[in-house]
Amino acid sequence: MGNGRVVLDSSAVLAMLFDEPGGEAVPALLPDCAMSTVNLAEVVTGLINHGGDPDRAVDTAAQLPVDPVAVDRDVALAAGRLRAETLRYGLSLGDRICLCLARKLELPAVTCDTMWREIDIGVDIRVLR
Repeated sequence: MGNGRVVLDSSAVLAMLFDEPGGEAVPALLPDCAMSTVNLAEVVTGLINHGGDPDRAVDTAAQLPVDPVAVDRDVALAAGRLRAETLRYGLSLGDRICLCLARKLELPAVTCDTMWREIDIGVDIRVLR
């Protein structure tokens, strides 16, 4: 479980899929990364929100060469608790899940969300934009 050298946030994958700034760095990370199943669901959601067909969105996410990591009790509780510490940043549940998974696996979290630069919670955060 979680063999990757980084934990990817959905924003990084969506930046790659939508050819947005920062997305060009993601393909090199994909073969050796972990991603929470919550963030994988966010990829599907982002594709649908962008006008994508739901079946195609699921297929696209399912074909990503990531190590999907189910969220366990510890990560779920830590993500809930992290809300208080990061309230001023407006982090989503998915953001907090990604950060807590990265902390648990002792891996860097990779994102395209520039506001993450401000966050200091003991996780190596790498912002691609």
